[in-house]
Parts: sequence; structure tokens; C-alpha cells
Amino acid sequence: MGKWSRRAFITSGVLAGGAVIIGVAIRPGNRADKVAPLIASDGETVFDIWIKIAPDNTVTVYVPHAEMGQGVRTTLGMMLADEMDADWDNVTILEAPADREYANHAFIQGFVAGETQFPSFLFETAKGLFLTVSQLSNLQVTGGSASTRFTGMISMRVAGASAKAVLLQAAADQWQVPVAELTAADSHIIHSASNRRTTFASLAPAAALSAPAQPVLKTPAQYKLMGRSLPRYDTELKVDGSAQFGLDVSLPGMKYATVRAAPVFGATVTSYDETAAMAMSGVLKIINLGDAVAVLADGYWQAQQALAQLNIKFSPTSQDSRQSADIFAQFNAALDDPNAWKKDVHLGDTAPAIASAHQVVSARYQVPYLAHSPMEPMNCTAWVHDGRCELWTGSQNPLGFAADAAQAIDFDVEQVSLHNQFLGGGFGRRSMSDATVQAARIAATVDYPVKLLWSREEDIRHDFYRQAGISRFRAALDTDGRPQAWENQYNDKRDPGEATTIPYAIPHQAINSVKSKTHVPWGYWRSVDHSHHAFFTESFIDELAIAANQDPFGYRRSLLANAPRLKAVLELAAAKADWGRPLPAGWGRGIAIHSSFGTIVAEVVIVEVTNGTIRVDRIVCAADAGYVVHPDGFAAQMEGGIIYGLTAALHGEITIANGAVAQSNFHDYPPLRLSESPPIEVHVINSGATMGGAGEPSTPPLAPALTNAVYQATGQRLRQLPLRLSS
Repeated sequence: MGKWSRRAFITSGVLAGGAVIIGVAIRPGNRADKVAPLIASDGETVFDIWIKIAPDNTVTVYVPHAEMGQGVRTTLGMMLADEMDADWDNVTILEAPADREYANHAFIQGFVAGETQFPSFLFETAKGLFLTVSQLSNLQVTGGSASTRFTGMISMRVAGASAKAVLLQAAADQWQVPVAELTAADSHIIHSASNRRTTFASLAPAAALSAPAQPVLKTPAQYKLMGRSLPRYDTELKVDGSAQFGLDVSLPGMKYATVRAAPVFGATVTSYDETAAMAMSGVLKIINLGDAVAVLADGYWQAQQALAQLNIKFSPTSQDSRQSADIFAQFNAALDDPNAWKKDVHLGDTAPAIASAHQVVSARYQVPYLAHSPMEPMNCTAWVHDGRCELWTGSQNPLGFAADAAQAIDFDVEQVSLHNQFLGGGFGRRSMSDATVQAARIAATVDYPVKLLWSREEDIRHDFYRQAGISRFRAALDTDGRPQAWENQYNDKRDPGEATTIPYAIPHQAINSVKSKTHVPWGYWRSVDHSHHAFFTESFIDELAIAANQDPFGYRRSLLANAPRLKAVLELAAAKADWGRPLPAGWGRGIAIHSSFGTIVAEVVIVEVTNGTIRVDRIVCAADAGYVVHPDGFAAQMEGGIIYGLTAALHGEITIANGAVAQSNFHDYPPLRLSESPPIEVHVINSGATMGGAGEPSTPPLAPALTNAVYQATGQRLRQLPLRLSS
């Protein structure tokens, strides 16, 4: 495969099925004719796979990402409409269908071509997903804070600019005037010299006869929509209740199912007694799924009551006596074996630097397993009929879910279609297809639609969890308190890549990872490995500042002299938080900074500690994402990530008892309450750097900023999450 060039975005225009198709893609070859039957009605003109124009001049934008509260439809729609100069008041935004033509082909190309032939951030993302090329063809993922910086920049903007270019050319040909004399505005092409003006819709058929030119993207000074906080496209739907989530799906003749899975991961069903359950009113069927039992009934409550009567027995496993303490002991033992270490970062030589140090500082940090606990429990409606399987759910990977369901019921993937719904929270959990696969398997045994609903208990106890971890540090300080060596060993599920790198100018570094497998299933959790390593590294750098008897903010700033973007973000957060202003006794102010998903975020947390209770008074966030397309939406994502991180830091802990998850619902795995939620300020730097993400980067710095604040308030250095003060 040759190097990916800008020209490869643009392909020739063709006519397909009577609709005008102009192909603009991130890979060579025209795909648009394949999607026209999926998205076009009679009289509508389809431009590439992302745009269609109706006779009334309405522009419809197709966004290949799920809406789970992040405002992705609005932001990506703005990016395309701005480049196209479409009339925003007449733009409709829809989620693209779950079809392979809308797969994340940027990931596929990066995976195949390799890092040297493709932008490294895409290659690392593809590689980090541990997927084969075949699996990548079923990837239609919303995650990795990637929608705006990947799809928006690579597909939406280019598609809008290219559509405008061919419309301009069509008008120039029709009016016999130079293209340079034409402008586009509000879904019209205008020739001011002759006072002529026509709609995009009127030019669309002729536009296909023009050879698409390589589009020229706007500069920030030319933006009309990007950079503005326009009303979100999904707000009205959610306010008036018309937004449909997976739980809202209702089909004629639909029945309900619920499941109980083996409490210990890896166990299987050995027996159950269905006599009493099948005698209950409304109970239709009991199904053995191998590692779980499902009950089908006329209603969810009936299915739940029947499930409780089954007296299910599960097979013993080697993990039946496993406790959380055993898992952390395993992690420590693995860290004690240098032969098991994998080198992540090695600069200079730490051993002599530590041997000759004026002061050596060491610390050990620990974080627990975490569940996702989205407010909408896992669910899926499935209907197997007429040789097809239809699925209705909220998914972060519709194509992948359809492929997994097809495999589970021995269908070809072309026989399975998924109708994606709004997601009532995802955070990575809805990138896993387990509930959808269960629904398909259950529906395949009956001739009517089935809505599978998990209980909250099932949701908490059978998640794919954020990895528990231990990280150990040792650093060498010189006589000025400046770090000369940095050693770190940690356990992790996978290679975390950039998450372990530190931004600070320390000449000697040895960062090593150890993989230590457990039976607890792992999954992507908001900010993934960054949620570990920001807590580890930003807590330890704070400890070095204290050991050097220096101000934690000033200490960091001095070590960021060669990182101007990070330094600017750090300084903005400190300034907005009144860093250095004295606080009353029992109060503390902590700071942390971390770069993830292309965005730099610094946070300052102010706390009050009274009678052993931590109360967060205020959080100040500064962020540099290169350029923020929707400022209000970006701020909301920063706030959401902070609340998610604060929940985990104060309360989040999944423990293992006798091989199974001990927690079951919000009483023992509590979310942050409104009474605990502090005021949050978000300050943005539009530096003009490569665009970063928004959904995840604010989560990692929260925990270290909080623990650093608690130290300032109490003198207690808390190295384990969730936070628990000693009496």
C-alpha cells in the first residue's frame, strides 16, 4: 500500500440507481453507490456517503458514531456544514446505518500500512484494539475520544469541502463563468457580478458531471459554524421524550427476557429446576446459555421472579476461593521479578544516578477494579425472522455487535442488521457485545421479538472492568531537589503506550511494565490506562516536590520548560484557581496535569476536610485540545469526565470475594451524588495544534489533583483509591 495522500480522499463521481453519487472517502475507490440504497429516497441526491440533498434544499449529514450524551451529531454536523457552507437551519443530522461502508476505515488502513505509512496516532489506536484486519472491517466504534479529531477532521470536513467544490464547478459550467467568481453561502451558489443565485439542490445532478477537485479546507478565520456553541441537535429530543434509547424499543408481539450468569467468571451452568418457574403466570421458556440461564416471559418482572425460583447450580472453578487480597499479592509478586519486566521507556542510566543521589524518594500506589455502571442497564431487543436477525440496542460499535451476533447464531453477517439507539451512558461498556449476543441467541429459539433486560445487579457483577493495578516508583533528587532519575514498575493488562510517558525533563528514566493475568474480565473504561497512570505519576511528582520542599505548581512548571503547551495549560489552571492564595486550616489545593487522546488537561481541586470527611469545594480545569469546535459541548465533556473521575476517586471499588464480584447495586457501588458535586470551571486554550479529543482527557488528572489537595489539607498522603482517610 502506498503512502496515504490527501488526493486519496477524493474519488470520481458516478450515477447510481438514479441518485447522484459523489465519492469522498479516506481510502481510494468509490463507496457511495453502495450506500445510496440505504439512505436515499426518490428525488434525493446523495453526495458521497456522508451527505444527501433533498429537493427542498435540506442537507442531511450522516454521522458514523453513536450519540451517548457527548453531542457528536451536532459537532460533526457543524464541521461538514461549515466546510460546505450549508444553511445550518436546514441541516438534518442522522446516525449512519450499521453498514460496512461506514466502518472506521482509518483504523483499517493504519493497521495494514503500519506506522511508517500512516499517521501514527491512528496506527497506535488500531494496534491498541488487539483486532485483526478482518475484525477491523466490522469496526464502527465511538470511543477513544476519536470522533471529532478523526472522523471530523478526516471525513466530515473533507466531504463538506469537496461537495461544495463540485457544486461550484457545476454552477460555473452552467453559467459559463469562472469558478473564482462564485461563492457558496446558506446552501446556495452565488454569482454576485450577474446577481444570480441558485440552490444546492438545483445543481446536484449536474455536479456529478464535474470532476471533483481536491478541496481546500477553511482556516479558522473563515469558520462560520465551528467555534460556536450552537444548540445541540439532540437536546429537544431528550427534553420532549422523543429520543429513543435501547430501553424504549417496543415491537408488536414482543416478549421479555432476563438472565443470571455464573457469579464466578469462567463457571458454567450445571443444573437448575424449572418446575416452579414454568408454573408461574406469564413465564414462557427457560434457556440454558452455557454460562447463564435466561427466562422468557410476558413481562420483565415475571421473568425476574421466575429466575429467582430456578435454584441454578454452577460448576466449580479454580478461582472459587480467590479474594482481592490474593490478586494484589499476585501483582506484587510479578513486580518483584525483574525478568518479567517489559521495557516501556528507558533513557540514560538510572542506577548510577540513584546511587549518587542527594535524596531518594520511593512510593507505591494502588487502584481497584472499576465497573462502568451506565445509568441505562444493558439491554437489547432481537427478532429473528424470515432468515434475518434484527437488533435494536445502544452500541458503541454497531457493526461489531452485528458480526458477533451473526457468529453466535450461525448467520452470515449480511443476514444481521442493527438499529442503533441513543445510549444511556457508555464509557466503554457499550463497546462489548455480550448482552446483544445473548439477546440474539434467545431470540433465535422463538418466533417473536425478545427484549433482553439485565438487572442492575447483573450489570455490576458481569461488567468488563477497568484493570486493578499497582505502580511502584523510585526517584533520585539532586541538592536542588531536581529529579535526576525516575524508576517505575507497574502491572497492566495491555501495553499502555503514551499513558506511561512523563512530560517532565528528567534525564534518566526506566519505566517497566509487567503483565499479570487474572480471571476478572477487562474492558475499555473512560480514559483507559490514563486513569491509572495520571494518578500514579502526578501523585509521585507531587511527592517529589514536597520532598524537595518546593511548591508543587512551581516544581512542575520548572520541569516543563521544554514543553510550552503543557506549561501554558498548567499556568492557566493555576492562575484561574488562585494558586498561592492562603486557605483556611483544614483546606487544601492540589494540582495535576496529563496529556491523553491529543488533549492536555490540568486541574486544580480545592477541598475541605472536616472530621475525616472530604468535601470538594471547587474544581478548575484548563485544557488545550488544539481547537474546540463546540465550546459548550467541550466544556460539558470536561465536566462529565471530571465527575466520572471524582466518582471513582471517592467511591469506586470493585472487590473480589470467593472468585465473584462482591458489589451489586448503587448501595455498595455508589455514584457521585448531587450534594457531593462541586462547581467546575473549564478554561480553553485554542493553540492551533493538532486537534485532540474531549470525552476522556479530563478524567485522568482528577484523582491526583484530589489526593494532592487532601495532602495539603491533612498532611496524609493517600496512595490508594478510593480515598480513605486514617483516623
